[in-house]
Amino acid sequence: MTTRIGVVTFPGSLDDRDAARAVRIAGAEAVPLWHRDKGLHQVDAVVLPGGFSYGDYLRCGAIARFSPVMESVIEQARAGMPVLGICNGFQVLCESHLLPGALTRNDHLHFICRDQRLRVENAATAWTSDYAAGDEITVPLKNGEGGFVADERTLDELEAEGRVVFRYLDVNPNGSRRDIAGITNEAGNVVGLMPHPEHAVESLTGPTTDGLGFFTSVLKKLVTHA
Repeated sequence: MTTRIGVVTFPGSLDDRDAARAVRIAGAEAVPLWHRDKGLHQVDAVVLPGGFSYGDYLRCGAIARFSPVMESVIEQARAGMPVLGICNGFQVLCESHLLPGALTRNDHLHFICRDQRLRVENAATAWTSDYAAGDEITVPLKNGEGGFVADERTLDELEAEGRVVFRYLDVNPNGSRRDIAGITNEAGNVVGLMPHPEHAVESLTGPTTDGLGFFTSVLKKLVTHA
């Protein structure tokens, strides 16, 4: 049976096709999910892609959080379904309270686009098992509101519980607290990060193929638990 991974499109999504292509390259079936869908069409996992959902009006991800499809995503994520939020998708996960904290304007107040080095801090999530803790990877980063912030108690809890999944190396590109680039929930099935692994899955177009491990990781997890 083919593993089905849904990729949500909101009005303003930019990277949904890239995410779907990454899913297919990893060997799964990419299933388009529209923001008004009230169900998830029997998918096994969900990707919330980058972009500017609903024009990023109000706050980034704040309107998308109330879209019909997110009701099902939230319900299934809490039941254990793997969910990956990339850039704007990370913002949506925080607005949905599936992940703690928030993403704010970059501390230098400029949009940034660069190839970013990351260190893998947690290789035990549904989306990172094909990496090893301590691995260093390079994937593109592009955001204007990518600074991860949370109160000190939450940051301490994330550190103590091993829920920081990725950390920026060489430079902190947006002022994220403690150089945090990505985090996970307590169960390890929900991961959000600002950099874009879906743009680093083919040597022809990416700076590396380091991002492919996200999609092969979840595929192996789903096959193992089938």
